[in-house]
Amino acid sequence: MAVDAVPVLPLESVANAAQRLKVAAGRVVVGQERALELLLVALLAEGHVLLEDVPGVGKTLMARTLARCLGCEFRRLQFTPDLLPSDVTGLSFFNQRSQEFEFRPGPIFTNVLLADEINRATPRTQSALLESMEEHQVTVDGETRAVPRPFMVLATQNPVELEGTFPLPEAQLDRFLLRVTLGYPTVEEEKAILRRFRERSPLEDVQPILSTADLLALQAAVRRVHVGEAVEDYLVDVVRATREHDALDLGASPRASLALFRASQALAAIHGRGFVLPDDVKRLAPPVLGHRLVPTSQSRLRGRGAPAVVERMLEEIPAPVEVETPSLSGSG
Repeated sequence: MAVDAVPVLPLESVANAAQRLKVAAGRVVVGQERALELLLVALLAEGHVLLEDVPGVGKTLMARTLARCLGCEFRRLQFTPDLLPSDVTGLSFFNQRSQEFEFRPGPIFTNVLLADEINRATPRTQSALLESMEEHQVTVDGETRAVPRPFMVLATQNPVELEGTFPLPEAQLDRFLLRVTLGYPTVEEEKAILRRFRERSPLEDVQPILSTADLLALQAAVRRVHVGEAVEDYLVDVVRATREHDALDLGASPRASLALFRASQALAAIHGRGFVLPDDVKRLAPPVLGHRLVPTSQSRLRGRGAPAVVERMLEEIPAPVEVETPSLSGSG
């Protein structure tokens, strides 16, 4: 669908659609309300998500559930050390029947791509995703081809196991809108998992909630969420503080500022607001900025990771008290 053909939806539609997606996904995924909401933020902000946690906590299940809820094309790609860039992007081959070279698209030409265990592939293969994640296009043999819209990469990785893995470079991490961790379920949640999956997987019963056209229209609506100047100043102050903090060797880039801006718009819309609050920025700053920062060696030795540094910064940077609050139906 062309961008100019996307219909204009009221912002109320975003909150309604988000609630329907939460209910549908909640029939499969037990608990994890925060993680599900962050996935919806990324989906509506046209961003990508890195699901990072220990094996067996439901990373792949959550990604597959979200894809099932969308009436979009979905492909899963298992990343392994022998995976080649052409296995991701596709390749040109000589068709002996037509006596011409033809392009065979790879799995990246889809709406939702699950890159399972992305850190098991070599850096060369990982880099095959860079252009598509940022520019929504792929260049193969000198020819550039657009990937379908909407386009979202859901990547999973295990942060504990190091053997046979290749750490994602900063340039790759910077292209993920959010890094989401799941954690272990509570006692009651774990019992609910046993009961829910006792006979069969409820994933088989999930039906699409949104079509491709619906999702594009909702993404366009999110862009109209108002961000007042005071909130904008606060957001920029938070990002710029990471570049001067003595506990960090590498701060956040302007791409991170835009990511936090877009994510805050999406979170506000999900909660039925046509304007962003400072609390939206504070809530999203750790998952948006944490994976883009490089702590100093001293910080790592003290057990202070980048998300903890961001949390400390948020306590120190004053948030605006009064913000502009236009009506929900306003375009901002």
